[in-house]
Amino acid sequence: MFLSGVCGALANYPELEVVGTAVDVDSAISTIRDLKPEVVLLDVHLPGGNGGGGIEVARACANQDCRILALSVSDAAEDVVGVIRAGARGYVTKSIPADELVDAIKRVSQGDAAFSPRLAGFVLDAFGTAKVDTGEEELDSLSAREREVMRYIARGYTYKEAAAELFISVKTIETHMSSVLRKLQLSNRNELTRWAARRHIV
Repeated sequence: MFLSGVCGALANYPELEVVGTAVDVDSAISTIRDLKPEVVLLDVHLPGGNGGGGIEVARACANQDCRILALSVSDAAEDVVGVIRAGARGYVTKSIPADELVDAIKRVSQGDAAFSPRLAGFVLDAFGTAKVDTGEEELDSLSAREREVMRYIARGYTYKEAAAELFISVKTIETHMSSVLRKLQLSNRNELTRWAARRHIV
């Protein structure tokens, strides 16, 4: 039922095409290898196979020319980190609205990371362990509000979600983000997430 719902929702976006579906691990692996989709929307708890679910699929298709966006009812740290380690480019929960899911699919297809709010922190904790400079000098160049905006966006919040959390407009978020990226000499939010993770400031 959920699979049908997702396909029905994506059908409303002509820029996307669902080229195939699968209901278990084995059929997912064979479908990905046969159809070579640009993006795989992968259920983390897919049944079948050797019990590894979406992680098993991601590992089996690691050499395929596709990008994986994990989808799950779970927001548990072990699920998020496990599937990212297996090669997924993002992780969203099944409560995500259709328009935000489409945005996440597009971002992953372009090589960016995409996470539901609060989940990016798990990835930053898991992968941001290297000892690097703290970025204090760069942080000093940001205003207090810019630092707040930067932290929300680096954690994976959309502009709309960050605006709701900070009680400001989306346009104001966009203005602050432009200033943040310029001051930190970064190109996009994906680079910002990596920058923040290396410095343990999210």
